[in-house]
Amino acid sequence: MLMGLPREVGVEEQKLFELNLLIWLQIADLNHKMHQVRNKELSKHGITSRQMHILRLIEALGEKAGISVIAKATERNLDEVSRQAVGMEKDGLIKRIRVKPKSRLLKLELTDKGRELLKVSRFSDGINEVSSILTEKELKQLHAALDRLLTKLKQYDPATDTDRIFSSERHPEKMVSFLP
Repeated sequence: MLMGLPREVGVEEQKLFELNLLIWLQIADLNHKMHQVRNKELSKHGITSRQMHILRLIEALGEKAGISVIAKATERNLDEVSRQAVGMEKDGLIKRIRVKPKSRLLKLELTDKGRELLKVSRFSDGINEVSSILTEKELKQLHAALDRLLTKLKQYDPATDTDRIFSSERHPEKMVSFLP
């Protein structure tokens, strides 16, 4: 028997769990497709959505913008963010500045080119077009619901909480199998 797979649950509970799974799959698909739309828009400026995210973080963090802080904020490893920062510096988007002489700690700063790209790309025709099918009220409701989900997800550390979250001993009455 697979770890965390179920005991019997009622039909209504099973429907709820299947709806939850469907929602998560839709969120993943939406995220993927929105990244594609955004990357297509940003490619005209020679930048990716991931690079844009890093530029926004550097802007928001100001003096605190360092490789490790960016890595933590983006949930990426240090090597990956470091390589990306080197490439962004070569592209003239940021400067990597040593905190102290002979120090390995680097502070990241926006260049004029990086600041200009932030101004140009604050608005997304593609995202606005996709979102235009929702009313302002629906957008606010969606934002509030997603914010609550993100807040809940941030309470968990995947490295240590996976067994606790998925354990049938935690909530045996709420476990369900999606296997046939």
